Amino acid sequence: MRFPIFRRLLPVLLLAAAAFTLQAQDAPDSLAVAESPQAPERTPRFQAGGYIKNLQALLFFNPGIGEASFLQDNFFHHRLNLSYEAHPRWRLHAGLRTRLFFGDVVRANPGYAAQIDGGANDWLDLSAVWLDRSGWVGHSVLDRAYAEYTHQRWEVRLGRQRVNWGISSIWNPNDIFNAFAFTDFDYEERPGSDALRVRYFTGFAGSVELAVRGARDPENITAAGRWVFNRKGYDWQLIGGYARRDWVLGGGWAGNLGNAGFKGEWTYFYHLPNDNTPRHNLSATLGIDYVFSNSLYLNGGMLYNSNGSSSAGILNLFNFQLSARNLYPYRWSALIQAGYPLTPLLNTGLALIYSPASTHPVFANPTLSISIADNWNLDAVGQIVMEKRPNNDGYGSPLQAVFLRLKLSY
Repeated sequence: MRFPIFRRLLPVLLLAAAAFTLQAQDAPDSLAVAESPQAPERTPRFQAGGYIKNLQALLFFNPGIGEASFLQDNFFHHRLNLSYEAHPRWRLHAGLRTRLFFGDVVRANPGYAAQIDGGANDWLDLSAVWLDRSGWVGHSVLDRAYAEYTHQRWEVRLGRQRVNWGISSIWNPNDIFNAFAFTDFDYEERPGSDALRVRYFTGFAGSVELAVRGARDPENITAAGRWVFNRKGYDWQLIGGYARRDWVLGGGWAGNLGNAGFKGEWTYFYHLPNDNTPRHNLSATLGIDYVFSNSLYLNGGMLYNSNGSSSAGILNLFNFQLSARNLYPYRWSALIQAGYPLTPLLNTGLALIYSPASTHPVFANPTLSISIADNWNLDAVGQIVMEKRPNNDGYGSPLQAVFLRLKLSY
């Protein structure tokens, strides 16, 4: 379903968003009114927030053939989150994501604008390419746009939203509506789905939920249910339904082993026999994390993908077909992650992922985060991929990336 009129309305939306922001900043605080049992019904109210950031990337390629190459890329990113409470039971939410890309990668790829626009939408086309010139691409998308109704134990959402069924910290096989990649660190909000979601809360830690995601082709819809409950100190969930030509059945848990967190998920996929996709697939993960008294954080986990590769090269990590049934391109993967605050304003981290494939691929992800002022953050992120060279000639790294991100939240 296409709505090209959105491209014409984009300037109006941006002006309206600015007006909403000013109104939200001037609106009186009604929290005390909401907490008072004798208070009258609150009047409609806007809320707005978001951030502005710049991400610079340095990409070093060394494929082992000829000379190494270097590319520089960057983009500016503005996000505006809006909500409007029309009634205590009704609320409207919107998130507008606007990015300006420029640099060597954009210049070297004539189809960059179409690539960005093609991956931005779900069923509805709510995006616009407003600049497409040599080395420059401007793009905006409403990646959140939904209405929410709440009454007693009921919650209903309709529109572009995140249907978040994941439990684990790194990989989420239960996230059948809108899977995300661990390597995509710059998309904090994560993808959304054009869906109807109905949830009934059975208690403090329990609920029953049904969700349906639209699609142009009826075979590509996702319709599934989830049951969440608590037993013996653990939160459990069971999911089942139909997801893009797969029948799915899965579950997950979250609890503690002593003082350590213990989480896991699994999903079995049975694919309809109408293409070359493997008929059966099992995706499963588990993880344990622990925070020491000195604030050192450790997280370890594994992922099993029954149809993952046992021989693919490490660069396959950046071009495989992402889905809940294919969260990482290898059959087995193990992760260890550490984080430590050197000071209250300076945090460091390192994540390593190893897959016991024939190429012995390793993904390394060091991070450094500095709070430089109120609402200002500076992050340095590295992504280094390594694999065994042919003839057992040690390890080589065909790609190294360094990202520098400056972010202002408001």
